[in-house]
Amino acid sequence: MSREERAKQFMPFAALKGFEAVLQEKERVRVPKIELSEEAAGELDKKILQIRKNEMLTAVYYEDGEYLKLTGLVSRIDLDAKILKIVNISIPFSELYAIEKEK
Repeated sequence: MSREERAKQFMPFAALKGFEAVLQEKERVRVPKIELSEEAAGELDKKILQIRKNEMLTAVYYEDGEYLKLTGLVSRIDLDAKILKIVNISIPFSELYAIEKEK
């Protein structure tokens, strides 16, 4: 028996493919989306209007039951479609929780 054939005997075996991924998804804690007050939503709208392309920005947004924080260059800001694109990630305005310009 060659070394390669012998080595195959000791390779890990996953009887249930994808089982670990399902377990990790099940263990993830989902957070309900926080609704912004009218005052906070107004402040966020003002900040959105001041954003320019190629600015360094940190955004906190809601996606798939959790809040994510993303820092990067603004590659697109579309006020009509209400989308903010940081690097290659598109974030709808409705999912934004906070934005802050980097200095």
